[in-house]
Amino acid sequence: MTPAQTRAAAPAVPLSDHTLGDLPPEVSVPTYDRAALRPGIVHIGVGGFHRAHQAVYLDELARSGETGWGVVGVGLHSREIGEVLAGQDRLWTVVERAADGDRATVVGALTRYLYAPDDPEAVLAVLTDERTRVVTLTITGTGYRIDAHTGEFDADDLHVARDLEDPGTPETVFGYLVEALHRRREAGLPPFTVLSCDNMQSNGTAARTAVVSFARLRGGDGGGDLADWIDGHVAFPSSMVDRITPNTSPEDRDAVAAGTGVDDRWPVVAEPFRQWVVEDSFCNGRPPLEQVGVRFVDDVSPYETVKTRLLNAGHTAIAYLGYLAGYRTTADVMADPVFRAYLTRLMAEEIAPHLPQVPGVDLDEYQATLIDRLANPRMADQLSRLGRRGSTKIPNYLLPSVRAAMEAGRPHRLLCVAVAGWLRFLRGHDYAGDEVPVQGPRMDLVPIAQEAGGDAAPLLAERAVFDHVGQDPRFADCVQEALSALDRQGPREVVEELLAGGGPA
Repeated sequence: MTPAQTRAAAPAVPLSDHTLGDLPPEVSVPTYDRAALRPGIVHIGVGGFHRAHQAVYLDELARSGETGWGVVGVGLHSREIGEVLAGQDRLWTVVERAADGDRATVVGALTRYLYAPDDPEAVLAVLTDERTRVVTLTITGTGYRIDAHTGEFDADDLHVARDLEDPGTPETVFGYLVEALHRRREAGLPPFTVLSCDNMQSNGTAARTAVVSFARLRGGDGGGDLADWIDGHVAFPSSMVDRITPNTSPEDRDAVAAGTGVDDRWPVVAEPFRQWVVEDSFCNGRPPLEQVGVRFVDDVSPYETVKTRLLNAGHTAIAYLGYLAGYRTTADVMADPVFRAYLTRLMAEEIAPHLPQVPGVDLDEYQATLIDRLANPRMADQLSRLGRRGSTKIPNYLLPSVRAAMEAGRPHRLLCVAVAGWLRFLRGHDYAGDEVPVQGPRMDLVPIAQEAGGDAAPLLAERAVFDHVGQDPRFADCVQEALSALDRQGPREVVEELLAGGGPA
């Protein structure tokens, strides 16, 4: 009888500190004394990505003997995750789902979880604790409230306004960070580093802009003086993070229990690949994460450029074209040889030639790895999820390569087809008339797309998305040609014709 068959015949073991020794031997468990972990990091936003990424690195660091960097988790919106983790002694299982099998690891780096609305003062106390030297964030890109066009902090929010009026009992992430930094300053304690781990370019700059701007708007305690102190003393390093981590479904939970023998109420399923590149700029010490594979660099931006223009642009390209073609997951669309060839050539011919040379990154190998990752049939990500927030993804991920190609006088028709796919998707229905899931901050674009129909011009005129490139005939004519072809033919047929050399016609 195989280990899997043996597990199927026996009930899964409920996850807790007391049952770690009862788990199947192939499940990797913490090898350190969790009671000896000292909290050095506060993490805000304990979602699936944090639990599959940063917490895994910190768990590995603890296993290496570095026990001074335990994590205190803070939730601003989810009480449920705290309740689940409390019932499991703050343990969870990360299952790396490779094409040839699973690898399960129990992560134990979390020392405490606080749900902020229940006890704001407890959160402020841990942020003010001198043992806290780094605060990490996964609050989503929109959580920083940075205007995409101006790059400035947008304070037009009821919760932000309330925090500005009553700084002592905050509700927002900025309210907590600024109040805690204010208290540390008053107590003569050094500040903590604020390390954004959100999947966005220049996330350190975004974090600095948001926190300093919020501090400057504060009244009652010399907000300008506090803002200057934060700007001058707090480090906001940028980081680049990467690991495909879909939302955990009930089916995932059942599969983890059956496949690993671990009864975990909220496991995380992720791909085997992971990457974390961090700007080495900290103001109060940092964990030695280079010991477990994190790359510390002087400048993260070249790594961000490679990732966003290849992985994120690839996600964006196949999300809309694939969904309109009837596919629903990355694995489905990548199993189609036409779309696989399209993405391969898009990266190799129209994106990679304009990327910088980055130390330690082989661009050909990186592209091949991306194709394998997206094609992993056991890590199928939903195209509907990848297609959210197209109004920010198109300008951030696809248009930089368009501009670079036009400046170099190189082809960009594959990129134009990807953009045209989004314009067609924005109409809100597929070729059969069924609704497609348009989601994002610019829902006002949907009626524009519906009224314009096959005319790309009204959408390309949206400067907040396309800036000046939307009016460049080299791009606008190319997109219009592709959109017209998509209206006459299905996405697969358009892509196949383009790859064969005929192009949209």
